[in-house]
Amino acid sequence: MNQLLAGKTALVTGGGIGIGKAIARLFAQEGARIAITYRTHEPDPGFLEDSTSQEPLALAVDATDPDQVSAAIASVERELGGLDVLVNNVGGLVQRATLDQLTIELWQSILRVNLDSTFLFSQAALPLLRRGSHSRIVNIASLAGHTGGHPGALAYATAKAALFGFTRALATELAPDGITVNSLAPGFIEATPFHDTFTTAESKARTVAGIPLGRAGTPEDVAGAALWLASGYAGYVTGTVTDVNGGQYFR
Repeated sequence: MNQLLAGKTALVTGGGIGIGKAIARLFAQEGARIAITYRTHEPDPGFLEDSTSQEPLALAVDATDPDQVSAAIASVERELGGLDVLVNNVGGLVQRATLDQLTIELWQSILRVNLDSTFLFSQAALPLLRRGSHSRIVNIASLAGHTGGHPGALAYATAKAALFGFTRALATELAPDGITVNSLAPGFIEATPFHDTFTTAESKARTVAGIPLGRAGTPEDVAGAALWLASGYAGYVTGTVTDVNGGQYFR
């Protein structure tokens, strides 16, 4: 069977754990050369084991620092020769805080992690993507961008909603280059730092009980959708938000 990403090079930001790790593993299985970035979650040695014989290029990067982002893209070019697929996966709630609890510093920190990181990597990677063939950008947003999330997710939901607009605007801007830009909006995905840190067992149970498909999502569910958007099968798809939520939300 032909591999969907054979001969392609992909960079997955925040690729050491959770959704990013699942995307990197699946892309490797489908033939891509893989680079990942990490900050707080360094990947386990051999985390692509059974996916490929190739070790990924793993780069320690603060995705909100323009100089570090530029250096990471330069490393990808130097070590892997180019870039065809960029997955902007870095993000996180950082801290639950309602409007009366939010400081301007925390507000800005959450927007930097979830929104500035996507802007910085997209901008820095653009010259390489323009040199590639049928290049792709996939932005990982969230169901919270549609619904506002649970209490205390005000800044996070704002950033993820902004990613929808960023995706649509950039898709229009890069269409003449043949670069597609799409986003995914995962719902309740288990085995991720987000819910392991910020969601109680009781809240998890209530949420799963309300999912029409009757189960929580997995990082692999999101990875499958990302693979489709990165592959040749989605060559005429751009500017979209694809919901991966088991039926929790319909637009």
